[in-house]
Amino acid sequence: MQPAPTAALRHRTVEAPAGRLHLVEQGAGPLVLLVHGFPESWYSWRHQLPALAAAGYRAAAIDVRGYGRSSRPERVDAYRMLDLVEDNAAVVRALGEHEAVIVGHDWGAQIASASALLHPGVFRAVALLSVPYAPPGGPRPSDVFRRIGGPDEEFYVSRFQEPGRAEAEIEPDVRGWLAGFYAALSADTMPAPGAPAPHFAARDGRLRDRFPAGALPAWLSEDDLDVYAGEFERTGMTGALNRYRNMDRDWEDLAPYRGAPVTQPSLFIGGSLDASTTWMSDAIDAHPTTLPGLSGSHLLDGCGHWIQQERPDEVNRLLTDWLAALPGRTGPDRHGVFPSR
Repeated sequence: MQPAPTAALRHRTVEAPAGRLHLVEQGAGPLVLLVHGFPESWYSWRHQLPALAAAGYRAAAIDVRGYGRSSRPERVDAYRMLDLVEDNAAVVRALGEHEAVIVGHDWGAQIASASALLHPGVFRAVALLSVPYAPPGGPRPSDVFRRIGGPDEEFYVSRFQEPGRAEAEIEPDVRGWLAGFYAALSADTMPAPGAPAPHFAARDGRLRDRFPAGALPAWLSEDDLDVYAGEFERTGMTGALNRYRNMDRDWEDLAPYRGAPVTQPSLFIGGSLDASTTWMSDAIDAHPTTLPGLSGSHLLDGCGHWIQQERPDEVNRLLTDWLAALPGRTGPDRHGVFPSR
């Protein structure tokens, strides 16, 4: 039996603890839930949706709460990790499924790993893009961030903590700020080695002062930038930034899981030029212990942070090969053949 022809993109909203979650789905078959990072939306998975659908999967890319067409609760503490995990479990139920594979990028990778950790019966496998898995625990995050940067510089995560502060920098020129931020972390436009790092700002300056000026990265067209900018110009940045403002709450909430491994089948894909993989190299080295079900760990040479958009063909191949090899597979194998019933 051959898989059905790939269907068109379908936009829908479902009920979730957030109130309303918007998602875009394509294809039919076992569910693969795609979770984006900052500052993105479902649109960051535009290259993966058709590839997964063509491989015989039902791919669903959500707008995380606070983004896009999903609900944006007003309270800062409504963006804690526990709430985002419950959103993901609710999406699976709302789509009429009892389990899913979850794939996350950037913040979405951390949301995906927490979802797999807290709901192992719902999320049967997890793929992490750009940000490796680090079990809950360690020092309080705010204490760590305060030590990064020194007396003259401030780490971007620290700058995002105070409500309204980052918004005041970004929202007067959302499109320009996003263009610079995307370029700063892309392989073909990031600052040269030795240049001031774009993850920091002078104490009396702005993050955007260190963003590269000029051409967009190759993966980002003017039309693509319009999509991202249009969403944030409509919604503002607060919902997205509130994720950063809950890191200490997450540290407390997840205390019962300190040091816990994610035991489901897993996959990691990172970019060799991404600060997330260099700063967290120890976490990658620990994956045999923290991700005992890891079946593949890949660093794409010469790739930056926006991995599924910078290198979509490679990421799609790695994802579909991994999905096809998962134990208990109910979808097609890599040759498009469904298992016998």
